[in-house]
Amino acid sequence: MGFPRLQSVVLDTPDARGLAEFYRRLLGLEYRPGDEPPAPGQDDEKGRDWLVLVGDGGVRLAFQQEPGLKPTTWPGGEIPQQLHLDTSVPSVEELNRQHERALSLGATLRFDRSDDPEEPLRVYADPAGHTFCVFVGE
Repeated sequence: MGFPRLQSVVLDTPDARGLAEFYRRLLGLEYRPGDEPPAPGQDDEKGRDWLVLVGDGGVRLAFQQEPGLKPTTWPGGEIPQQLHLDTSVPSVEELNRQHERALSLGATLRFDRSDDPEEPLRVYADPAGHTFCVFVGE
């Protein structure tokens, strides 16, 4: 008996192209062929609907246009996070370097536990309000 294969993690967003660009730059992913940004001045039809980024090991992160998305308020309880992405780095030094990169790309720091000796981490919101973690680990 077989099992379904996880195809993609999909993030709803009011700006599919903008959020795809954020994660492309943050995680070093590439556009699926045909989803690249159009030439300057050209219509970005795909950027208003559905885009896919791909990476090593078959990782696929997709973006679906959803104009009415309400960003999570985590750690506050009004709008729960419902889904978040975990990423890891090998050292506290790299955690600090990635902190500056994430902020420069438009992330917002939501929670800082970078001084925890067991598992240093920071939690951010991406430009659409989805949370993601960067922690020191394997």
